[in-house]
Amino acid sequence: MNLVFSKVQGQNGLGGGDSGARTYFGIHGWSGTHETFAPLVGGLPPDVSFVSVDLPGHGRSGWSGDLDLDLLAGLLSVEMSRIESPRFTLVGNCSGALLGLAALEAEPALISRVERMVLIDPFAYAPWYFRIFVTPAIGRYAYYSTFANPLGRWLANQSLRGHRQDDTDLTHSFRHLDHAVSYRYLEILTGISSIDRWKGIAIETDLVYGARTFGAIRRSVGMWQAIWPHARVHELKAAGHLPILEAPDDLRRILFG
Repeated sequence: MNLVFSKVQGQNGLGGGDSGARTYFGIHGWSGTHETFAPLVGGLPPDVSFVSVDLPGHGRSGWSGDLDLDLLAGLLSVEMSRIESPRFTLVGNCSGALLGLAALEAEPALISRVERMVLIDPFAYAPWYFRIFVTPAIGRYAYYSTFANPLGRWLANQSLRGHRQDDTDLTHSFRHLDHAVSYRYLEILTGISSIDRWKGIAIETDLVYGARTFGAIRRSVGMWQAIWPHARVHELKAAGHLPILEAPDDLRRILFG
């Protein structure tokens, strides 16, 4: 299976294989699609090409059957291998950072082609409030009550208002997705036991997080720095857990310079 992807190019039309072009490969997070990156790709610099995929079961990428981390990593590594540019920047939003790293682990030859990673509000571990949803007996019921139910989504978004701007919705992306697929992703992501497995991936890295994000993200940034002391850290003052929506201009400057 090939994942469906979107490609947006800067105004001079340089593609991923053209001399001088800078190519970016974006992986959305839990419940997202390639449209997650839409606030960043309007008016790209002339020399930039931004490719983003829909993960299996999201957006335009269909899926049937079971999913696991190895399968996702393999599919993503295939799509990265197809990038025409000799080198590219990997952009992982939230849990998309974990999946991108799993893809590099699955195909180590790709590591030398990644000139830089930009990880946006990236979890390094599954906090307790995610683990509740995969707890035997009550987890699935708790998930569907919270994310598959309009009232549950509204209550969750209200309870999380301290981690977002007033005009953003942390549960909006759960309105139109396959919740069976979404739940399986949550099981996969909470099953990643440690980020130490990626300690050897020594790539120029930027860690970006919102000043009002979750405490688990703040702790995660410290965990990422522990395995990658060279990583640069950027706190976006205006943002919560949705920096792409809440501080797109700041993110563009970090991404594209």
